[in-house]
Amino acid sequence: MSYQYNNKTSGSVLRSLISLSIPTVIEHVMNTAMQYVDTAMVGRLGPEATASVSTTTSINWLAASVPFAVSTAALALIARANGAGDEEQTRRLAEQSFILTIIVGVIMTGLCLGLSPFIPVWMGADPKIRPAATMYFAIACSPFMFRCFSWILGGAIRAVKDTRTPMYINLFANVLNVLLNALLIYGLGMGVRGAAIATALAYTASGILMFIAFRRNPKLRFGRRDLKWDGKKMKQLCRIAFPAMGASAASTGGHVVFTGLVSGMGTFTFAAHALAVTAEELFYIPGYGLRTATSALIGNALGENNEEKLRATERLSIFITVGVMVITGLTLYMSAYPLMKLFTIDDGVARLGARMLRLVAFTEPFYGMMVVMEGIFYGKGRTGAVFAVESCSMWGIRIVMTFCCVRIWHLDLFAVWCCMIADNIFKASMLFIVYLISRKKERAKPAA
Repeated sequence: MSYQYNNKTSGSVLRSLISLSIPTVIEHVMNTAMQYVDTAMVGRLGPEATASVSTTTSINWLAASVPFAVSTAALALIARANGAGDEEQTRRLAEQSFILTIIVGVIMTGLCLGLSPFIPVWMGADPKIRPAATMYFAIACSPFMFRCFSWILGGAIRAVKDTRTPMYINLFANVLNVLLNALLIYGLGMGVRGAAIATALAYTASGILMFIAFRRNPKLRFGRRDLKWDGKKMKQLCRIAFPAMGASAASTGGHVVFTGLVSGMGTFTFAAHALAVTAEELFYIPGYGLRTATSALIGNALGENNEEKLRATERLSIFITVGVMVITGLTLYMSAYPLMKLFTIDDGVARLGARMLRLVAFTEPFYGMMVVMEGIFYGKGRTGAVFAVESCSMWGIRIVMTFCCVRIWHLDLFAVWCCMIADNIFKASMLFIVYLISRKKERAKPAA
């Protein structure tokens, strides 16, 4: 079978990509903007407060990798069923996704609360900030069930091409978080504890609202009596979720080790590193918005058995994502120092962080390539490829090189960020190569 493109199909896919990605991009922008405000509010309390909150950030990412993986599986399978017009299959998958949400929520809440006293020690945090870091993590993770609602049920909603509802819910939750921060951190003088409580309440509100939206969506709605274990559907979800979980765990687990290595370089260096990482997040948000839209459209195209739409989605998503990330990279380079000054009153921290941002700005297009490749593979349910590349790159390049730079050669933060950049470039290149190889094989199948 030959793959031919026409303007009508490309135009339709382009409109779908834009309409689905814009709400997701806005959602991520607001999430990051509110995180900026959150970080800035804590940053005004001083470097020690910033380090107390930032020490457990990587562990937070690691914990979130579990519901993210289930969300990836739910989005891929529900989008495919929805594209095929199979309403019964869509509802059954939504039902099993909900059951998996409850299971994951219970397990992860217990793990996070049980391990909270040990995490700052494992991360190599300064003994002076360990009690505050433990307290922040325990409070912020106490409503983990609601975080699972927000992630997994939100993925199911996006799978049926509704990206606006999750956007509105997350906008509300982030505004609530900032208002509660202002009240608890400054108004009541609760400091880091106030920031943790505000985060927990915002997660809770987001989860409750996402659950309501999920239950009200006509394509996902199922009766209470229908809520029962389906081994076949659960196996389908787990077949995609486990490799995605492995990829996320390899990535976030690597970030945990990476952060632990950097935290051992001192509070000043770690504060600059943590704030620079936070500042960079805004600039790769468009890539994540397009990744979500790409996954949904890939799943729908597979459900429709529409090869032309599938190839057009792949081609346009790559072109648009990389193009947008070129622009964000240039913007990041020009705004590095003013951006860092938003987060800290310490000029030394701001200047060191700005230097790192200017360095990483040149690699934003590679980051965009990596993200959109993940979106394509996730939409196809091929999470194993992402897992393999992520594991090899994170642990074989970033962690090994950073360990050598910090523990053996005793180099500075600049060298550490070069290790991070090398990891991102390698992942983008390898995922693109795997994509080209898989595409060649797919083209050869009809001829065979």
